[in-house]
Amino acid sequence: MPSRSALSVPSSSSSFDAVIVGAGAAGLFCAAQAGQRGLKVLLIDHAPRVAEKIRISGGGRCNFTNRDLDLHAPQRHFVGGNPQFARSALSRYTPADFIALVQRHGIAFHEKHKGQLFCDRSAEDLIAMLLAECADGGVQRWQPCGVENIVFSASSPGGESAGSYQIDTDRGRVEARSLVVATGGLSIPKIGATDFGYRLAQQFGLPLVERRPGLVPLTFDGEAWAPYAQLAGLALPVEISTGSKKSRTSFHEDLLFTHRGLSGPAVLQISSYWRPGTPLAINLAPGTDMHQALAQAKARSSRKLIANELAALVPARLADAWAGRSADWQRPVNEAADKALARLAEQLARWELTPSGTEGYKKAEVTLGGVDTRALSQHTLEAKSQPGLYFIGEVVDVTGWLGGYNFQWAWASAHACAQALPAG
Repeated sequence: MPSRSALSVPSSSSSFDAVIVGAGAAGLFCAAQAGQRGLKVLLIDHAPRVAEKIRISGGGRCNFTNRDLDLHAPQRHFVGGNPQFARSALSRYTPADFIALVQRHGIAFHEKHKGQLFCDRSAEDLIAMLLAECADGGVQRWQPCGVENIVFSASSPGGESAGSYQIDTDRGRVEARSLVVATGGLSIPKIGATDFGYRLAQQFGLPLVERRPGLVPLTFDGEAWAPYAQLAGLALPVEISTGSKKSRTSFHEDLLFTHRGLSGPAVLQISSYWRPGTPLAINLAPGTDMHQALAQAKARSSRKLIANELAALVPARLADAWAGRSADWQRPVNEAADKALARLAEQLARWELTPSGTEGYKKAEVTLGGVDTRALSQHTLEAKSQPGLYFIGEVVDVTGWLGGYNFQWAWASAHACAQALPAG
């Protein structure tokens, strides 16, 4: 990595084909791909280390893609103003393409769940791979390096180029024909997330879609949640849904109770579709006809307490907590009224509750919203109204499901951009 003293060089060395701001997944991959095409590339990031989100994702093993991605219907796995926008890039750089790269670098990986691929050893292997790819492309990297100001100079009439960007950094001024913004979103500020990319989009007149936390735990009012706080740490498979009939979205995943609300894959997934003030519906025993099971227990004159009978169908802690909500449920099954058992079965099969909010960006894995895709070329990720300005990765209004889809968008959007960047 260049030292600060290395900047005392002739001004011609401060000119690049492309400057990429943001050394996360998308920025690193774009820099590597562009450099390997023969472009002179500078990668800048304000943080001292690259790819912090890769480093902490997947419990430190990074869920780097998902082999189940449907390339013909990306809207199945992505949300945003126009999920179809992602189709072009995703179809040209697929999970199979990235898997092949990982295999060429000898990184062992495994499928954990529903097509989700993780490094066997550590996410550090993936970061090392990306840095090696950058080195192969002769990419220069300045870290930590803050960007202080960016100015676009249009070419004169009849000029050979479309213009250039003058970028003032705390290591000096550089110039580039292309500027790629790969700054990520607002999620997890403790690892350096900022709104720089959004401010830059606004500077050049690009519209933004409202940003909000995505893939994030949901919270509930303290008093309303008190009966369930005792279940903190309990996990179980559920079906969770939200939305009206026409736009209803549901997931079959694991739910996790917390002291403040709900988390786990089921809730992280649904959070990207949930809107404040709207309820969730949760089936706590999917695949089980709870009404039939309780009716059969009563028919055989079971003397077990309702909670004990329920414990054969759902976790015992949940059974105890649920039965404790009504005096009608705190008795042996054979003494319970049919209506009481039916009401219990209905509530377990369709628990409706309305979150008060989310845990916010500090716990969100991604940022929903961002640079409006209508302002970008679907093929190149270049701004339609601003030549030479590109936005890739999380900063764009394309957000994937939990399970490696967001990383695949990072690789695919970076690849599409890198192939489109013009050489000197």
